[in-house]
Amino acid sequence: MTDFAAFQSIVELRRYTLHPGRRDELIELFEREFVETQEATGMHLFGQFREPAEPDKFVWLRGFRDMAARKAALESFYFGPVWREHGPAANETMIDASDVLLLRPSGPGFPAPDAPRPSIGDTPDSPDSRVLVTVCHPAGPVKDFAEFFADTVDPVLRESDVDTFGRFETEPAENTFSRLPVRENETVFVWFAKFADADALAAHRELLDRAGAELAGRLERPWRQLELAPTPRSLLR
Repeated sequence: MTDFAAFQSIVELRRYTLHPGRRDELIELFEREFVETQEATGMHLFGQFREPAEPDKFVWLRGFRDMAARKAALESFYFGPVWREHGPAANETMIDASDVLLLRPSGPGFPAPDAPRPSIGDTPDSPDSRVLVTVCHPAGPVKDFAEFFADTVDPVLRESDVDTFGRFETEPAENTFSRLPVRENETVFVWFAKFADADALAAHRELLDRAGAELAGRLERPWRQLELAPTPRSLLR
C-alpha cells in the first residue's frame, strides 16, 4: 500500500489553461495514460479536477518524497516512453502549463483516501463533491501566518462544519527540473476544504467570506480561491 503521507513532503499544485473545448479530451487521456505510469516512476497523484467556473482550466496535484526524488521521478517520466508517445497529444490541448506552485507541509496534510482510486475501465461518474483551494500571500513570515490560521481561523471553520484539510506553504528550494517551470519569487500559504456538493459550498460562502476578512490584514494581496470538481479517477474527492 502507498505511504500516502510520505509523498506529501513536496506537492505540486498545477493549474493549466487549455484550448477552448478540449478539457474533457485531456482528462480522458490523462486518466487513461498518465496516472499509474507517473506513480510507477516514484511520485503520487492526489487528485485531478475541473473548475466549474472556468471551462478551460484543469487542475491537478502530485507529490514526492523529497526534492531529489522529484527530480528523479520527473526525469524518468518525461524522458520515458509513455510521455514520448502520449505527451504531444496532451500538449496540443494546452495553452499554458506554467501556473504551478511548489509546496511543502505547513500543518496537517491530505488525509488518506477512504477508498482506492477507481480503475481504468471501471470509472464511475464524477462525484458531486467540491474541493476549495485557497491561496494566500502572507504579508509577514509564512510561519506566523500559518500559526494564526491554525489558532484563529481554522477552529471557527471547523465549528461550522467546514471540513478543512491540507495546509501547505511555498517550498523555497530550487526547481531542479527546469523543463517544467514553477512560480518563483513568491511565498504562499495554501489550505484546502471539502464540501459534499456545490450547494454545501454555497451555504458556507458567508462564513468563508468572514474568514477572508479576518485574514485580509495579514495578506499582501487578496486571496485566490479555486472551486474544484473532482474528475472520475481523482483520489481526493
